[in-house]
Amino acid sequence: MQITMYDTLVPSANRMLGSLSNILDKAAAFAAQKNIDASVLLNARLAPDMFALTRQVQIACDLCARGVARLAGEEVPKFEDTETTFPELKARIAKALAFVNSVPATKFAGSEDRDITVTTRRGDLNFNGLGYLRDFVLPNVYFHVTTTYAILRHNGVELGKADFLGG
Repeated sequence: MQITMYDTLVPSANRMLGSLSNILDKAAAFAAQKNIDASVLLNARLAPDMFALTRQVQIACDLCARGVARLAGEEVPKFEDTETTFPELKARIAKALAFVNSVPATKFAGSEDRDITVTTRRGDLNFNGLGYLRDFVLPNVYFHVTTTYAILRHNGVELGKADFLGG
């Protein structure tokens, strides 16, 4: 059996965003148990020049949804970045996953050779589909989920590797 672009991205997106949702549940419970204003965790960061937790979650969602859209030749979904609570972030994850899972595997056919351009603050990045998935989407998803995990762990939320890896 040959692995497909769909087989690589969609299950990974489901696992990582599912883990992210569960991590946020633990963070919300921790804040309630310790009587900590949730905004303290939502605005936490590991270093002054990095994005806060809320933005880390938004970016992880965007990477999954945009990755699927670009590889499947679909219109890239737009999400407003207005989340300020754990329930709102969990709704963002659910919305991203709904999109990811709405695109049939057949739409990914030939996507490994599709030309993809991503516009960033530093300029355009050009990939073929395989390079985009392997060298941009997946490493960035793992980075932003890991960073969310690290921010929460640093702030005392009891998380372990199993929380990151998910089920």
